[in-house]
Amino acid sequence: MSATTTTPMSLPAPAAIGELLKPITWFAPMWAFVCGLISAGRPTSGHWGEILLGVALCGPLVCGTSQAVNDWYDRVVVAINEPKRPIPSGRIPGDWGLYIALGWTELSLLVAASLSITVFLATCLGLTLAWLYSAPPARLKQNGWWGNAACAACYEGLPWVTGAAIMLGHMPGAHVLEAAGLYSFGAHGIMTLNDFKSVEGDKRMGVDSLPVLLGVKRAAVVACVAMALPQGVMMVLLSVWGHALQAGMVACVLLTQVLLMPRLLRAPREQAPWYNGTGTTLYVAGMMMTAFALRG
Repeated sequence: MSATTTTPMSLPAPAAIGELLKPITWFAPMWAFVCGLISAGRPTSGHWGEILLGVALCGPLVCGTSQAVNDWYDRVVVAINEPKRPIPSGRIPGDWGLYIALGWTELSLLVAASLSITVFLATCLGLTLAWLYSAPPARLKQNGWWGNAACAACYEGLPWVTGAAIMLGHMPGAHVLEAAGLYSFGAHGIMTLNDFKSVEGDKRMGVDSLPVLLGVKRAAVVACVAMALPQGVMMVLLSVWGHALQAGMVACVLLTQVLLMPRLLRAPREQAPWYNGTGTTLYVAGMMMTAFALRG
């Protein structure tokens, strides 16, 4: 008789899982979440448990899920461009990349359901966009208009609404929703800035990013307009709502961004990282100024 030997499936190391979830990407949604908390205008005392869960939900859980989903469905491309990433290097073996993405999705929903119905619905939308962004047949990332809109909503608008909803216990009011929507719209431009680093690769892989669709120069103009326009609208709204000081502060950060934009427009591919460190930093500073204005 012959004995059949079964080789047990190896498990991914915790460090490899952490790398798969890309902690460096968590800052943006966590920042927007804090803006939402502040804009709700409620004291944080007595809410620290929910706040910590909300931070985990917006950063490690939902954003982490999106990174796992993206790396799994892009594993062939990642193997070419970043062979040392956890999946192509084999540190996340077999189908574990997919299992982690599915498990993190379920965990995100469980945490969201424990907070409130509004948070749960926002999380459902965010996770749906995360899967649609990377997974076939939709693969929104194949088109710069749709893919960047999905990312912008997940990184800015939905975390802002989540933070406010946790503090309020219900859907935030119109002013908060308008601020979240406007800064989410502007984040479309930030997403376009991130596309300049991979123009040649996107062309080869058939990814219609805005720099591929419009050309580098025109895409840079679109990114600048997308970032500036909602900030201008927000400045006007803050003034109308009686927050003249914060409207002036948003005007200042917007003006500074406009003064920086010519350098970006002269050489978008080379200057996009510089503008991300300067103009985008000013953009997110304006988000916090707006949040404090809405707090009252």
